[in-house]
Amino acid sequence: MATRQEAQAALDKAVAERDTVQGNLLDLDGSFGKQLLSGASLVGESKQRWDTAAATLAGLWETFTAYSAVIDQAAQLMSTAKDRELGSVTALLSGPSVRLSRGPAPLGRRDLADGGVDMLTVPAAVAQMRREFSRVTEVVAAAEAVWGEVGGLLDQAAADLSRAATLVASLADDTLSARLAEVSTELSAQRATLNTDPLSLWQGDSDGRNGHADTSAAKRVRDHVAAAVAEVDAVAKVRDGARQRIDAVAGAQANAVAAWQDALQARQLAAAKIADAFLPAVPPAYRGTSLDRASLDGLASAGQWQRLSAEIDRAERGLTAETAAYRKAADDAESALSRREELRGMLQAYKAKAARLGGAEDFGLTERYDAARELLWTAPCDLGAAADAVAAYQQAILAKGRGQG
Repeated sequence: MATRQEAQAALDKAVAERDTVQGNLLDLDGSFGKQLLSGASLVGESKQRWDTAAATLAGLWETFTAYSAVIDQAAQLMSTAKDRELGSVTALLSGPSVRLSRGPAPLGRRDLADGGVDMLTVPAAVAQMRREFSRVTEVVAAAEAVWGEVGGLLDQAAADLSRAATLVASLADDTLSARLAEVSTELSAQRATLNTDPLSLWQGDSDGRNGHADTSAAKRVRDHVAAAVAEVDAVAKVRDGARQRIDAVAGAQANAVAAWQDALQARQLAAAKIADAFLPAVPPAYRGTSLDRASLDGLASAGQWQRLSAEIDRAERGLTAETAAYRKAADDAESALSRREELRGMLQAYKAKAARLGGAEDFGLTERYDAARELLWTAPCDLGAAADAVAAYQQAILAKGRGQG
């Protein structure tokens, strides 16, 4: 026989546990995953797993209803029972009091005394509900994870695609429109899989635990959409900046012409003073990369933005290469003149050094100096021979200095 205090404590514990179980079942029933699964037109693996989970959930509620009724019965009995009747309360809470109607087993496996009813204790009912709750939440949690991760990727792709679709409509570009239609179909197919068979995108253990959403297909769709959207954005950028880019190309063309003229002038100036063998080749005639301003304006007027972009890119590359080549030719010509001036300065410096060494009257040094000077002050100058002559004069002076040492 239990005391009233013990019976009340057992009842309070059972009521608290029942309230917790009820709260968790209500959370499960109202969860995002359960609502979506129960409302979706599922196919494949998702339909199979959810049909099983839904049947388990329905049975779980039936068990809870029978279990809760026992708790309520024990509470009602506790409020009216005399001390000698307290055993009835504890019997309800600890004995086989939860009545579950499961229906008779198939005839081939039925026991003669099987009435299709199971009698469970309250702890056994809770243990059974715990197992069933775990099986259902595994399915619901997996679906929620897939919808969250895969759905997030597809939602972002859809938003980008929607923006690009509005933009491409203003471009009137059939090629881009077809490209967007292609990735839109790909996105729709992945969305259909997410909506009708989300659990096919779940990768986990055989019991459904420790898994993760397979986002690989969604990421491919996102990347394909991003690439298509980038194409649209690039063309729109060309359209929006077409006039500025055409003007910029025209400016680059003018720079190329100026660089060509500078290269010609630098070559001509150098050619009057430096032997041709030491000068860069004559800059080729300006080609202008076949740039036709009127043609670019026509493409812009016709809205042929992709072709316009390609033509401008080609022109920019060509003009950049030509301008660089012309500037290098001018620099090379100026370098030849600078080299002559450098050699002249070296010759005069060595002459001063020869004077300090007392070589002013040295016939050999004078002869070498005159030979180098003749080469450096004769136009056009043979830079190779002049450099050799200056070097010979330098070596003679150094030798004289060592001899005096």
